[in-house]
Amino acid sequence: MNTFETLESNVRSYCRSFPVVFNKAKNDVLYTETGEGYIDFFAGAGALNYGHNNDFMKNRLLDYLTSDRIMHGLDMYTTAKQEFIESFSERILQPKGLNYKLQFCGPTGTNAVEAALKLARKVKKRNGIFAFMGAFHGMSLGSLSITSNTSMRESAGVPLNNVTFIPYNSTFNGMDTILYMEQLLTDTHSGVEKPAAIILETVQAEGGINIADNEWLRDLRQLCDDHDILLIVDDIQVGCGRVGSFFSFERAGIVPDMVVLSKSISGYGLPMSLLLLKPELDIWSPGEHNGTFRGNQLAFVGAKAALEFRDTVELEAQVKEKEAFVQQFLREHIQTMDPLIKIRGLGLIWGIDVTHLGEAFAKEVATLCFSKGLIIERAGRNDTVLKIMPALTITLENLSKGCNIIKESMAQVTSNLVTL
Repeated sequence: MNTFETLESNVRSYCRSFPVVFNKAKNDVLYTETGEGYIDFFAGAGALNYGHNNDFMKNRLLDYLTSDRIMHGLDMYTTAKQEFIESFSERILQPKGLNYKLQFCGPTGTNAVEAALKLARKVKKRNGIFAFMGAFHGMSLGSLSITSNTSMRESAGVPLNNVTFIPYNSTFNGMDTILYMEQLLTDTHSGVEKPAAIILETVQAEGGINIADNEWLRDLRQLCDDHDILLIVDDIQVGCGRVGSFFSFERAGIVPDMVVLSKSISGYGLPMSLLLLKPELDIWSPGEHNGTFRGNQLAFVGAKAALEFRDTVELEAQVKEKEAFVQQFLREHIQTMDPLIKIRGLGLIWGIDVTHLGEAFAKEVATLCFSKGLIIERAGRNDTVLKIMPALTITLENLSKGCNIIKESMAQVTSNLVTL
């Protein structure tokens, strides 16, 4: 560990919560260099929806690597890119009746968010963006400007302008948030200019597993239509099947103007980001938003394999089955511990909100879970929401084991508090 502490920057983060050296991983378990196994309820912050070292995808990648195929292609035409585009269109877009063009951005999600913001402003010739309280969209300056976390925003070192933050979901302290936005847009004395776009996560992951109501999402889509505003859905963490359906917005029956994908779009945890945009919005000049690694060929191969894997194993049905298990477990075994505990979730992303017990309680539970062989992170205001986000391919056995570790850890920490 001295190597990391001595030579690696202080900016390192997750390793502080999980202070061991990992060496191997398979599906839903991470192994240290000394062989200890940890059930993974974190899944690479959502980049490993299909598990660690998925054999179906790994074999495709190995075949590609050993055949001297193109490894770096900028945005040139390649077989790997063509096959992914065709597969994504045939397996995802066409069956859902979606008409999007694909823009390949730099390898991280924040770069695709930047592209979406730039394009929205270019199309509408307006500067402003509406974002939501509790939002997380990335750490580069444009993405950070629409991220609400105060401490993260302070790290920018410069003003983060041209963004108006709106309370998330249908009501906020009794206020109708759609009506509030309507008033901002129509009142000549609101002091707020019409934005180019409204961007949101339909499930706020880092914000504490906050779920937007279907009706509110439909009303938001209508608001954008009524006022000539683009609707951007950030599906970086909760897309690619995390909530069951491939896109998180499908449950509401809406069609965003742009969709941002990253994390698990590559299938294997390889760097990749993607912006989906309605064809009429594609007014880019060649090279106007580019990046040296926007053509990650291995990611294209993994992404195509992931789409095939989803269909082969009927993954959406698997997620629904596991969703039912987690929901029942949390209602029966966790919420009953304390009536003030709040449970929120969808698909295989769930939050145990222990805000009333404080940050120290949540941190101690997460630390104790790790000591018992479970990797779980925290989210939300002051990190007081325990975040359950395993691979979609997790076995029911390990899903049950992990949930029971949470139960045991919460009971133990609660017992310690009572003793004190």
